[in-house]
Amino acid sequence: MLLSWLTGVGAGIAFLHFMQKLLFPYFWHDFWYLLKVARVGLRIEMFGLRGELVTVLDKFLSHAKRQPHKPFVIYEGDVYTYQDVDRRSSRVASVFLNQSTLKKGDTVTLLMSNEPDFVHVWFGLAKLGCVVAFLNSNIRSKSLLHCICSCEPRALVVGEDLLGTIEEILQSLPEDITVWGMKDSVPQGVISLKEKLSTAPDKPVPRRHHVASNLKSTHLYIFTSGTTGLPKAAVITQLQALWASALLWAFGCTADDIIYITLPLYHSSASLLGIGGCIELGATCVLKKKFSASQFWNDCKKYNVTIFQYIGELCHYLCKQPKQEGEKDHQVRLAIGNGVRSNVWREFLDRFGNIKMCELYGATEGNISFMNHTGKIGSLGRTNFFYKLLFAFDLIKYDFQKDEPIRNEQGWCSSVKKGEPGLLIAPVSAQHPFFGHAGNKKYTGKKLLYDVFKKGDVYFNTGDLLVQDQDFLYFWDRTGDTFRWKGENVATTEVADIVAMLDFIQEASVYGVVVPDFEGKTGMASIILKPNKSLDLKKFYDQVVTFLPGYACPRFLRIQGKMETTGTFKLQKFRLVEEGFNPLKISDPLYFMDNLKKSYVPLTKELYHQIVLGEIKL
Repeated sequence: MLLSWLTGVGAGIAFLHFMQKLLFPYFWHDFWYLLKVARVGLRIEMFGLRGELVTVLDKFLSHAKRQPHKPFVIYEGDVYTYQDVDRRSSRVASVFLNQSTLKKGDTVTLLMSNEPDFVHVWFGLAKLGCVVAFLNSNIRSKSLLHCICSCEPRALVVGEDLLGTIEEILQSLPEDITVWGMKDSVPQGVISLKEKLSTAPDKPVPRRHHVASNLKSTHLYIFTSGTTGLPKAAVITQLQALWASALLWAFGCTADDIIYITLPLYHSSASLLGIGGCIELGATCVLKKKFSASQFWNDCKKYNVTIFQYIGELCHYLCKQPKQEGEKDHQVRLAIGNGVRSNVWREFLDRFGNIKMCELYGATEGNISFMNHTGKIGSLGRTNFFYKLLFAFDLIKYDFQKDEPIRNEQGWCSSVKKGEPGLLIAPVSAQHPFFGHAGNKKYTGKKLLYDVFKKGDVYFNTGDLLVQDQDFLYFWDRTGDTFRWKGENVATTEVADIVAMLDFIQEASVYGVVVPDFEGKTGMASIILKPNKSLDLKKFYDQVVTFLPGYACPRFLRIQGKMETTGTFKLQKFRLVEEGFNPLKISDPLYFMDNLKKSYVPLTKELYHQIVLGEIKL
């Protein structure tokens, strides 16, 4: 009797297990992941209830005491332990505490490439309670000046290799901004921080200087390219930094992992998820000055890397490398990032082995994020009833030609059906706040949608179009006057403003076009010449390379006789984007940016085919 009963129970369990696998194949993946998310939230709440506002910096200082000799940052073969970084950052804090007028709450802009001193200066200023604004190291001239001034800093710290960039705008900076350079010999008007660090003490800085009064207080500014205009400084609070630092742990990373960071630290992925994630774990990171496809796997083997961060372009470049023996001979088990296409994803796994790709989605300033912890190819994140309890969102109908959400006769938006692309929006609430941008309040207002489904509701507008199937989300496209190229967001109005400065151009429209087998879209400018003015291709080239970062320079140029406009005189780009840069379909003169000739050259049919076939590097 007992044996029969046990057999029946066993059969029942087996049947339930089979049905769970059949109907809910990701049940346990979701269960353990959501449990981790809940645990992080509960831990933050408990700290708050006990009056212990623990920040990412506090966690770093705890590791520096508990494991002082463990490597924290490895850079070009040099090892910086937790204690080393603690002491070096204390020197930075000492210099600014004793030899400047900086005080708690002041903003300091940081213009540095990937190097250990980026972390040292960041942490040193954080020890004084300063808000650090990360500047994109690629931008120059007008854009750089705008970014610096927009967050009203008291000081600017510049890396040795970027002092030349600052010299270009030094005379235009407000007088109340003190400029510090990470070099012994600095230009006139710049103070040598490196020289002062050599004699500064490395004593611990009293915690009273940086203790947080509120987790919603500003920790950082990270610049983003919005849908219009110049870059904007997104507010990153202590709370956002804490949540971001927990993502590596949520994906299953541990203190024994070695994380390879080749993405720029001025982006939230590398700084908040990468450096912050290492601190949350007490792990080690290998920091690279700049991504190199040819050196990538050698570095992974040399430093026993187990996890790396990526963007879609990074995986694409690795797949484009010549095949070699032993490509699967490494210890990498996880890759964490966003933006990899399904075909590249499959090719990457085929070539480089059983690496779990963990896609994620999240706007720097946004209040919504998704994680694909299952490894489902092509998806940026999971979604189901339980997920929406934690991460509320909606996908609404969007008019692609008018470039705005569709509203019915009553003025309300409506959700799309599953399988249809829709604009991703997320409700703004006390649990999911939107902290906005520094500077002009209109920047913050443009990221919000009001009266969406009912009177008085407020939603964060991500500017991204997604598609949802039963349980997964997929990226479809971006909205507005922005596109993504080389892992960077490009605001088309910013590029158009630079182009329109040329004396022979009457009107300029900039947009992104798809290039086969490339991630994102690359820039294209359509222009109208002034009457009795001729096109100067060399001058056009010099203008864009002088005033724009490389990823924002239009790769293609189109000369039009006139431009279509909408009823509100907004430049109509929809048709231009669809036509792309194909000389077989376009009768207007077309040109291509040739960096070898340092000019734009006619885009012939032969040149077009070379670009499409990937024979020319973009």
